[in-house]
Amino acid sequence: MLVLTFSTGIVDAVGYLGLDRVFTANMTGNVVILGMALTGAEDLPVLGPVLALVGFLLGALVVGRVLRRAATGWTTATTVVLAVVGLALGALAAVTATLAGVPVEQGSTPPAAALLVTTVLGLVMGAQAAAARRLAVKDVTTVVVTSTLTGLAADSRLAGGTGEGWRRRLGAVVLIGAGAAVGAALLRWEIGAGLALAGLITVVVALLGHWRAR
Repeated sequence: MLVLTFSTGIVDAVGYLGLDRVFTANMTGNVVILGMALTGAEDLPVLGPVLALVGFLLGALVVGRVLRRAATGWTTATTVVLAVVGLALGALAAVTATLAGVPVEQGSTPPAAALLVTTVLGLVMGAQAAAARRLAVKDVTTVVVTSTLTGLAADSRLAGGTGEGWRRRLGAVVLIGAGAAVGAALLRWEIGAGLALAGLITVVVALLGHWRAR
């Protein structure tokens, strides 16, 4: 789950910097962007964040239903879901490499193809988030670290707590930031490169998780 958190940082960097300031995994960011845009803030996207939100919810809904009857812990269904997410990211990497107008220039209207990529990215990240939620690794949702930071501070020894789980929590925060840095660096070379790396990472995680579970 920590490795998937790193991968999420890559995907969100690609979405924010390459797809007109849209978060495709961190939906909190999209809700905030929409709130500011709908109250008159200039040059903020509306359609992209809405499509990412819809895609994310749909992906989480479908996978939540698929995994509802699965056994607790890592199952074959978990492997299949994460493998599909990884393959979808790889396919999107190939698609974006052929699209004109991607990356989207700030202030310009995103082409329909870029909006479609945004929607599908939201969908696959929603699927990943639902699979991670089912696995229930404490403080590691793979798509957001706000609650992780809260736990890191509130349960620390400075706050009178035991500090339990601080390595895992700190690791999630550092890894999503490192992933974002890698995604931003790869975007300077090719927008599909970050998505290809994220897809490869996700497929490897799926295979290793399946092997460990067996």
